[in-house]
Amino acid sequence: MDNYLEKLLNLNRLVQNGHILHAFDTYYHDEVVMQENEQEPTAGKAANFEREADFEAKVSNFSAIPLKSAAYGNHSFVEWQYDYHHSEWGHKQYKQVSVQEWKDGQIIREKFYYAN
Repeated sequence: MDNYLEKLLNLNRLVQNGHILHAFDTYYHDEVVMQENEQEPTAGKAANFEREADFEAKVSNFSAIPLKSAAYGNHSFVEWQYDYHHSEWGHKQYKQVSVQEWKDGQIIREKFYYAN
């Protein structure tokens, strides 16, 4: 059985150090489905990678602090504190909870919960 908490903590370290795309490439399944709050989900690694790359290209002064992380079975979650400047949205500072479902050692589904 995979140690999903260990993988999650490694993923968190990559994100915290600004290596979002490397984390995505390493820990996300080819068939991943990602969803922001109740928006339409984005399916597939290529489509989600493009979305993440677009975000990363528009962000500066990025700070991500994992406040709480846990894993049980094939599910995990992280509570994040984000602080960054986005070229379209301006300065953003907020908390977000990310809930992951794992399959074959990678994240197959992830949903993000945050206030708009």
